Amino acid sequence: MSPDSAVLPPSLQTPHDLVRDLKHLPSAPKVLPRLKQLLSDGNSSMYEIVALVRLDPAIAARVLQMGNSAFFSNGTRCFTVEEAVNRVGYTQVYDMVSYAVASQVLVRPLEVYGLEADDLWKLSVACALAAEILAVRTGQDRDVAYTVGLLHSIGMVVIDEWALRQQRHLVFPSMGFPRETIEAERALLGFTQADAGSALLQHWGFPRLMCEPVRWQYAPRASAAQARMACLLHCAKWLRSVACADGTAERPPLPHESVLQLIPLGKGELPSLVGEVQRRLQDVSSLLETGQTERGVRSHRFPVKPTH
Repeated sequence: MSPDSAVLPPSLQTPHDLVRDLKHLPSAPKVLPRLKQLLSDGNSSMYEIVALVRLDPAIAARVLQMGNSAFFSNGTRCFTVEEAVNRVGYTQVYDMVSYAVASQVLVRPLEVYGLEADDLWKLSVACALAAEILAVRTGQDRDVAYTVGLLHSIGMVVIDEWALRQQRHLVFPSMGFPRETIEAERALLGFTQADAGSALLQHWGFPRLMCEPVRWQYAPRASAAQARMACLLHCAKWLRSVACADGTAERPPLPHESVLQLIPLGKGELPSLVGEVQRRLQDVSSLLETGQTERGVRSHRFPVKPTH
């Protein structure tokens, strides 16, 4: 890191200050919490869902792109958000919009963290899938878990954006799971990407049950009200770290037994789920590929959420 970056400007004392200081944050995925409300209400109509998706042109465009992917098109193109949503089906809308949000917010390189755009996207979606699997297995809210997993690293985007605009040439080396980059972040900023991510989610209007697990992802049992979901996120991060690693990488240590017990999850259960996360991640990657129609529809199935 450069010498002039050793001290933060006085205006930036907290992660909330950092979020407020940024004038060009990523497009707020406000559709996700509202969409969850609509899908949880049996009286919601498809019209309401379509109207919500159309509020964000970039996300609407991505939903259309996925509606025309090989998974859903069957050789026939759709030209409106309503057609795309109807093609996918009511129960899969949340997944599709979540992937669209990820493609808008998370697909960008992060110089501070040495991550390419594809790396950040893959880690984020893998964590979301892992969190969803764990939620279904342990009786927690799968949509909350999925969103928390998807956006758990959004604080990296905030910090990288701030560094870029301040022309601060920072490098935060990762120590791997579970500590990752928090030592370097705290040394310079006084807080971590988890704190910044939680502040951004609050700024976007996400509820505390989603903000708090993101904030406490490195010390999940310290969360006063959301310790169980924070522990689930911590374990999902272990799964995504293993699922996304190359075959030569050494596996990180399992989460502490006290974290596993709070979910609850047996120590042997977590490693057994790595293959499922990898399979679902491959399905999602195939889902987001476009231009496959002329070559025929692939045999992969869309990763359908299991019900409670």
